[in-house]
Order: sequence, then C-alpha cells, then structure tokens
Amino acid sequence: MVEANLTATRDGPPRAREADEPRDSVVVRFGADQPLRLDAGVSLAPFQIAYKTYGRLNEARTNAVLICHALTGDQHVASTHPVTGKPGWWDIMVGPGRPIDTERYFVICSNVVGGCMGSSGPSSTNPQTGKPWGLEFPVITIRDMVRAQAMLLDHLGIERLFTVVGGSMGGMQVLEWAATFPHRVFSALPVACATRHSAQNIAFHEVGRQAVMADPEWRGGRYLVEGTNPRRGLAVARMGAHITYLSDAALHRKFGRRFQDRDNPTFSFDADFEVESYLRHQGISFVERFDANSYLYLTRAMDYF
Repeated sequence: MVEANLTATRDGPPRAREADEPRDSVVVRFGADQPLRLDAGVSLAPFQIAYKTYGRLNEARTNAVLICHALTGDQHVASTHPVTGKPGWWDIMVGPGRPIDTERYFVICSNVVGGCMGSSGPSSTNPQTGKPWGLEFPVITIRDMVRAQAMLLDHLGIERLFTVVGGSMGGMQVLEWAATFPHRVFSALPVACATRHSAQNIAFHEVGRQAVMADPEWRGGRYLVEGTNPRRGLAVARMGAHITYLSDAALHRKFGRRFQDRDNPTFSFDADFEVESYLRHQGISFVERFDANSYLYLTRAMDYF
C-alpha cells in the first residue's frame, strides 16, 4: 500500500488529469494483495482512493466523521476545487465553527470508486493495458463504494466513525454503511435519499445514459483513447438531471415563464426563457469537470441500490 500527497499542476484536459493523479488530494494505492471484492463477482486490484481530511483525529480516535458525496460531487467538500476554482460543495456546512465543526471533528471525504477525481474509475489507467479503463472497468454498486471507504478507514487506523453523513447518492452510502458495517458507525445522517430507486428514478438515469451514448464522440466509451469528448451528450444528460432536482412548484418559483435578458421572444431556438438558460449553463459547465463514463457508472450504481 502506498500513500501520496499530490499537489503539482499538470498539463492536459482539466477533468482527465485528475483521474490518476488528483491535485490537492491524498491518494492511497492498494496493491494486488489487497483487492476490492465487488458485487459483480470480480475483484478490483490494484486500485486507489483519493481523499481529503479536515481537522485532527483525537488520541482516542473517536471523533472521525465520514462525508459521502453525491453523484457529481468529489472529495473537495470544504476546499477550493482544483478544476473549477470554486469553493467546496459543502463549504457552508464543514469548517471551524460550522455545523460539522473541524475544530471538534476529524472529517474525511473520499472520491467514490467509479468516480473521476482520483479514485479508480473508468477514466483512470488500467494497469494491465496502460490505457484508460473505459467500459472495461467493472460495474460497481453503492456497497462497493462503501467497502472501499472501509478499506480507507482501516488504512487510517479508524475502527469506528462518530457519524457518517451524505446527501442523495451520498445518503445511499450512509444507509449502506449502517446496514453493512453497523459496528463501525455510532450514528448515521442520510439526507435527501431513499432506501431504493424508483422506476421513475431509473428511467431518468437511463435517458441521461442514452444521451451520452448517442453522442458520436462517445466512441463506445473509448473517447479518452481516441482523443474525443462526448460533451453534447453529457451536457444533455446533466440538463435532464437538473429538472429532477427541483419540483414543478420550485421551478415555477425560481423561473416562471420569465424571459432571459429580453422583453420579447426571438422566434428562434435561442434560450429565450430563464429556465432554458439555466439548464444550458448547467450542462456546459458540468462537462468541463466530469467524466462521461463515470456518469454512466455512478448512475447505474444508484439504480442498483
């Protein structure tokens, strides 16, 4: 097992360069003698986990808090994101004097297996070929993500968590922690999640996956090898997903039928409405920081939960 703290800046596409050597993260590499056994019936080895910590672990090792990220999140929960330059995705909740107080707790957040910010996933290098895994990466589940996190805690010498917390896909991981490792969790805080995906949830995910796979730049999942990028498909998938993040009433309150920077319709297919502009912005900004194949793998993991 090898641990490295990676801070150097490298050349290459922003999202791609994070797959194997993420900036501003600590990486633990588990060797062939420490396989991650997957629900699919295969083992992943070697593999790596990228993570961040905040605060200090007390001498009794009883103040550890694990934060599990959502579908498009990562380990940068309370620190500047190395690709976007934006604050951490839960910066309002994690830090000195904040609800998850880093002056009291030792906070851990890792990129899930299957992700694209330093933990092993479809965009990271397959050690057997020296090329990105692509669709040769094994399909993973929420339980697989949690098993990998448990291996990380073993590496850190933490037997039991004070609490594990997360929202959406992160909430699914929290529930899995409580079910699979109840002896290692004092308390669990799942947020905005369910015990299983509904048919509608699965349907929306399938539409997003098909949007990605219909993009000619996807190249059967080999776009990193072939130097392409299914931007349009991934952007459409993100746009569709964002519709599910707000209820009809919330969309109406936020946007209504208001025009975007104009008083009258253009009688074209431009983004006349605020809601159109919002969705397009979310799609365009997303593709700069996220990997399309990871989107396929992580949505499938949520479907199987």
